[in-house]
Amino acid sequence: MDESAAIRLFVPEYIVLARISAVIQSRTTNLGRVQIKGSKIMIKQIMKTNSKQKNALLVMLLSLLIPNVMAQEPKTPTLEDLIPGGATYRSAENLFGLQWWGDECIKPEIEVVFMINPKNGKETPLTTRNIVNKALEAGNHGKLQHFHNVSFPWPKKSLMLISLPDKYIVYDFDYREIISTRPVPKEGVNRDYQPETGHVAYTIGNNLYVDDKAVTNEPQGIVCGQAVHRREFGIKKGTFWSPSGNLLAFYRMDESMVAQYPLVDITAPIAEVNNIRYPMAGMTSHQVKVGIYNPATGKSIYLNAGDPTDRYFTNISWAPDEKSLYLIELNRDQNHAKLCQYNAETGDLMATLFEEENDKYVEPQEPIIFLPWDSSKFIYQSQKDGFSHLYLYDTSGKQLRQLTEGEWLVKEVLGFDAKKKEIIIASTEFSPLQSNLFRVDIKTGARTPLGSGEGVHSGKLSPSGRYLIDQYSSPSVPRSINILDVQSGKSVNLLTAADPFAGYKMPSIETGTIKAADGKTDLYYRLVKPADFDPNKKYPVIVYVYGGPHAQMVTNGWQNGARGWDIYMANKGYILFTVDGRGSDNRGLDFENVTFRQLGIEEGRDQVKGAEFLKSLPYVDGNRIGVHGWSFGGHMTTALLLRYPEIFKVGVAGGPVIDWGYYEVMYGERYMDTPQSNPKGYKECNLKNLAGNLKGHLMIIHDDHDDTCVPQHTLSFMKACIDARTYPDLFIYPCHKHNVSGRDRVHLHEKITRYFEDYL
Repeated sequence: MDESAAIRLFVPEYIVLARISAVIQSRTTNLGRVQIKGSKIMIKQIMKTNSKQKNALLVMLLSLLIPNVMAQEPKTPTLEDLIPGGATYRSAENLFGLQWWGDECIKPEIEVVFMINPKNGKETPLTTRNIVNKALEAGNHGKLQHFHNVSFPWPKKSLMLISLPDKYIVYDFDYREIISTRPVPKEGVNRDYQPETGHVAYTIGNNLYVDDKAVTNEPQGIVCGQAVHRREFGIKKGTFWSPSGNLLAFYRMDESMVAQYPLVDITAPIAEVNNIRYPMAGMTSHQVKVGIYNPATGKSIYLNAGDPTDRYFTNISWAPDEKSLYLIELNRDQNHAKLCQYNAETGDLMATLFEEENDKYVEPQEPIIFLPWDSSKFIYQSQKDGFSHLYLYDTSGKQLRQLTEGEWLVKEVLGFDAKKKEIIIASTEFSPLQSNLFRVDIKTGARTPLGSGEGVHSGKLSPSGRYLIDQYSSPSVPRSINILDVQSGKSVNLLTAADPFAGYKMPSIETGTIKAADGKTDLYYRLVKPADFDPNKKYPVIVYVYGGPHAQMVTNGWQNGARGWDIYMANKGYILFTVDGRGSDNRGLDFENVTFRQLGIEEGRDQVKGAEFLKSLPYVDGNRIGVHGWSFGGHMTTALLLRYPEIFKVGVAGGPVIDWGYYEVMYGERYMDTPQSNPKGYKECNLKNLAGNLKGHLMIIHDDHDDTCVPQHTLSFMKACIDARTYPDLFIYPCHKHNVSGRDRVHLHEKITRYFEDYL
């Protein structure tokens, strides 16, 4: 039976007529006055007909009007809309690949690459893909698919660097010709091109290459030219070109003494073991050296830093004259750091400029930065006064002055305006929930804000320091991209993105503060309410938690940092709540290290304060509070269900740390010390010891190839629960690492959703 027949059979004419009248009355604006007038006339005519004709005509009219109604009703976003990897994933419009060519802004697109005048925003085409591809094809170099893999590292020269899978090409867009090529094997990764000399460093397997020459020839177990120390201490890569490109510093990591940890590849016909080197807390760690390679001579030296056992080398930087190399050395306890200078020719230690100690930990994150107008002075970033600030030193190691100070922190140094002798930074000075841009006078420390005072900003500074690409979002602005004149403060808008969910049914988002468990510290929270929120109803709540260092969940960015899943669950009738407790990011050293040697304890107490706040709200069902988190948040989720079963009834823990003794050396020992020196802390924070406390519903999700938080955490916890006769649930994602990415991420969030719908 079709829809019309069903209506004719089961719907009396007076109901159909009432529905039509309601449509007309409610949709005056959308249907238009002419349509409405015509519809009313049609109804009068219909009512004069006989009953059989009348019903048929009424049904026809209703069928015409209903699509109009449906088109205007807000849609409810699905997981496919909200989760990265979803088939219809919606995100704010962006301008990808914006960069600087001297003081000209470059906007690469698919077919055209544009130059943008920073004074007025006027766009001028530099070249097209068709033109470039003609030159590439003539040289048998293949074709460009887009301009998102090009860069412009040579100011005032009409040259473009094209990165292809097997080569780098320098292309002159004025003369429409290829200037040079630099082949790179397709298997070469960690590529590092030096524009001054045209040298390129890369790695194949565990060895380092420059151009077509092997720099190292090490056996398995020794890794060269890659990031070390598990990317802690701000380490993001393993090669460091000198300013003029004449020398290359690189890491050499000997991990042959580190125990092999087995991960299992289930895609092979017979499952295979994939071993990784994973140094667990308190165990033997790898040993790192720093080498310097000279492409002109083809020879390398290593810094004479002594025995590398139980030492970390980080924050590598070159002297402007390339005669020496600076780095920060850190002891295994991570409470004593030294800034050291080494001779680039001999590798000998030239000076220890200064040392920094803390009774808990020192955490260097940034290399020193020399003033471009004075090579005898540099900027050092440190938390030594309790907040991350900038200090001016000379090359003798004398502190000249503290450049920034206050109960806020410097997030990033963007560069310098050499002409005005200013440094450009991003900081939390306006709010711990924000990142805003400032210029700072090196001589006086005076700060001048740049751009909008609201939201979370990031920036790219032009080489001269005159202009700044400022990208930000705020609770009401999904994305805004502007070019700022650093000195005048004038702004040219390149993009103000529309709300990607305009016309969709969206929840409301509130922020505020509560007191921490210490009774005095303010904590920021975010509350996401259903779009059809009724204050007279009682709603279940899901607490989304992370809670660990170097992470902040609540911001003054777009939607206050709420995730797509938060939006989805709010639309399903849940309240989503997040509070950044003590131990989390951007609040200073004392705020963070209150958790020292007892990870998860104080953080849990702050989450309980969040739950108490929720229970005080008249529209919250205090008997239906769930919790979800991943990684450190997975630890917190599990811990909250075990330590506070009377509060938290349902939890989904993803990739959880269960036993800090199973976590890696650098991160684990910074915050927990070693199991040998802190046995009490490791015992109290080991969730296996609490397995018997589980009373609610807990599902743990883990990836079988997780090389960050190894599956042993979850599997050992499952055994502890079986031994204790408690019953968590388990779900494994094969072939994923520490999180679930790509298309499977939608499946992950559907899985999490179903668990809360079943049990909360």
